[in-house]
Amino acid sequence: MYLKTDAASLQVYEALASEVRLKIIDKLFIKEMHIKELAAELYLSNAIVSSHVNKLEQAGLVGSKMRRVNGGTYKYCYVNTSYLQIKLSPERTSLHKYKEVSVPIGHYTDYEAWPTCGLATTEKIIGHYDNPTYFMDPERVDAGILWFAKGFVEYKVPNYLLKDDSLKEIEISLEIGSEAPQVNENWPSDICFTLNDTLLGTWTSPGDYGETRGKLTPEWWHSDVNQYGLLKVLRITESGTYMDGQRLSDISITDLRVDPKYWVFRISAEDTKRGRGGLTLFGKGFGNYEQDIWMRCFYE
Repeated sequence: MYLKTDAASLQVYEALASEVRLKIIDKLFIKEMHIKELAAELYLSNAIVSSHVNKLEQAGLVGSKMRRVNGGTYKYCYVNTSYLQIKLSPERTSLHKYKEVSVPIGHYTDYEAWPTCGLATTEKIIGHYDNPTYFMDPERVDAGILWFAKGFVEYKVPNYLLKDDSLKEIEISLEIGSEAPQVNENWPSDICFTLNDTLLGTWTSPGDYGETRGKLTPEWWHSDVNQYGLLKVLRITESGTYMDGQRLSDISITDLRVDPKYWVFRISAEDTKRGRGGLTLFGKGFGNYEQDIWMRCFYE
């Protein structure tokens, strides 16, 4: 979740300004719980806990869904985001203009995949596990998740800027993680990001997350495979490239070769040492964030 020093973010700050609500978030990180369970854990009434949960829901920090259990209907709560990013300085007015596009993760134009690998729509596995041939199956355009132990996926993203637009910054956000046999939350993977043949930098994913079920993961999805990733925000600015505000490289916006028709964005994982490697991409309908790959081009 991306926050700023503005009125729109104030609701989140207010929701966090409570010891009880912070405890609720801590408990929901461990597992999904319904209101009565939370009330019992915190030694509070159902009504008080429900009020606190509503505050967290309004801020977008917590989500909920009704579920039938043993003949009863309960409101189960879960955490919506694992990280908060706060930009303390105000936005520059010159960067308010931008063109954006959402690219489904299955709309790659080139790929290389090595087992363990696979992809799936929100309804079914595409083909069979560990067969890279299915990465060219026509149904791949509907994929909501894909993974491989080694390889890359490459996307051609339309460049909507006009000739007289002056590009100032590019922002790319996506949900991503490692790829381990089954799941392993301690499975680091060096994932590289390239734009128009320029290596932007390498980010190390901590692991392949599967011990907790993804918030958006379809019910038919097995519990012993990839469940969710981390939402990462990549920014290429006039001063360098940043991942979630941390400097990734010295590559600046002026170092990029700009094609008037499209951008070529590649995500790759080449390290295959024992106990590390691979990548998993999550799109709409999988993981914890209801989004595909977002790309924004800020300009003057």
